[in-house]
Amino acid sequence: MGYRLTKEACDGVLQKLSLNHTLFAPKRFTGGGPFSGTDLIRYGKIASADEIVLDAKSAHSFKEALLPITETLFYFTEEQMKEPDPPAQGVLVFLRSCDLHAVRRLDEIYLRNGAEDYYYKRIREKTRFALIGCPTAFDTCFCVDMVANRSDNYDFSIEQDENANYLIDCRAADWAALFEAAASQTLAVEPSFVAATPTRVGIPALLDAGVAAAAMWDQYDGRCIKCGRCNFSCPTCTCYTMQDLFYTDNGKAGERRRVWASCMVDGFTDVAGGGCYRPKNGQRMRFKTLHKVFDYKQRFGYQMCVGCGRCDDVCPEYISFARIVNRLEEALREVKSDAAE
Repeated sequence: MGYRLTKEACDGVLQKLSLNHTLFAPKRFTGGGPFSGTDLIRYGKIASADEIVLDAKSAHSFKEALLPITETLFYFTEEQMKEPDPPAQGVLVFLRSCDLHAVRRLDEIYLRNGAEDYYYKRIREKTRFALIGCPTAFDTCFCVDMVANRSDNYDFSIEQDENANYLIDCRAADWAALFEAAASQTLAVEPSFVAATPTRVGIPALLDAGVAAAAMWDQYDGRCIKCGRCNFSCPTCTCYTMQDLFYTDNGKAGERRRVWASCMVDGFTDVAGGGCYRPKNGQRMRFKTLHKVFDYKQRFGYQMCVGCGRCDDVCPEYISFARIVNRLEEALREVKSDAAE
């Protein structure tokens, strides 16, 4: 069912939803951008509809709502261990179609890739989703080519009409009455979905692991600075590392945390004895790329990358992941040509 709400009415609905859910949406942080006098759009807690940035892409994804950047798994002493209390509230995340597709990737890794992840599951079970309508693509988006531009598994959608009223398509039966009571009009609402993107990618139909031997990866030994920003902004990167924090007043008590990690940074593939599986930056770029557009699909049947383009947006060296993907066809021909000689 669809509804039109004024700004005041929408704020009233959000206030009621916030009684049981933390509202997490892309918002503007004034002066928080990478350059002097620039703003940063990233996810944060919101209390009103006008805090939700609907007309610009966030520099970072929603995933910290489900995967905290630093998460305490348990506290320990010499004699006992205690898990932290579960979240008291659920989370309502406002996100675009590409990010909603990314939730499926996170669920695949943490819930269906062997044993369920207990900590992820207890947050995920309390998480609901509001789809942000996306009428036009941003410059670096390629969600259409990654088949992530349309979604229907949301609780409600939200976007603004030409008069700055909010259009809602509610699919959650338990919230329908809430929106209906606040609506100024009931009408059919279809969320806006991107139909075409300025950036296009093409993954070779016959891509195989042999492309790992291509010379193209060597150029990233110098271009990439292994900062990991691409991983941390990506909605589908799921890697973490473990840290034991010992309290200074008692060296035998502390807590174990898991913290976001990146396959692009130093130390990720270090092993005992001083070894490192991928010491070169180009090797790391190869691993990341083929994980996103090759081996994940080999295992699960669909691509890991959702085409949000954030990795292109945040890279300080202007390395385009879309461009890398588009070079795979040429790289594959090069490898096969070398093998034939």
